[in-house]
Amino acid sequence: MALAVVTVMIDSARQLIKNLDKLHTTKLGRDRIRHNLSLINGDIIDYCKKKILNLQAIIKRKGKNWYVKIAAITITIHDK
Repeated sequence: MALAVVTVMIDSARQLIKNLDKLHTTKLGRDRIRHNLSLINGDIIDYCKKKILNLQAIIKRKGKNWYVKIAAITITIHDK
């Protein structure tokens, strides 16, 4: 991977992490995430934040969306 590409990825990840406190979803979104990840209890937003902050997470931005891949999970975050 070229250095310029890595720099863009790091800058994009920093931008997402800097605004992590704004992460939210609707009740329907929470239900869908809970169902798709087979989660029973817990705060879905907190769960996603922890995954995003994991050092193993790969964060990429494409258009208006960020994609965070960690293990077998991909979290898609829409930026207004």
